[in-house]
Amino acid sequence: MERDALNRLQWRCTRRALLELDLILGKFLVEEFPALSEAEKQVFAVLADMEDHDLWPMVNGSEECEDAQQAGIIAMLRKSEVRKPL
Repeated sequence: MERDALNRLQWRCTRRALLELDLILGKFLVEEFPALSEAEKQVFAVLADMEDHDLWPMVNGSEECEDAQQAGIIAMLRKSEVRKPL
């Protein structure tokens, strides 16, 4: 992923309306994102573009993700969830 695209993705991950998503997406971007395949990185970018009210229920487990590719990334997000303040 090009540096400009990565910078835009970082902005989308850490400038959310919902603090919980700021923390989860930001932590995932730093710790897990570099090891993803290019296809997985694109799926993550699509998720990062989603509105908080659509993304948060899938991340917190109150709704299931219907898209199989997105569901894999959502599962990774759930595993890397921030449990302690940074």
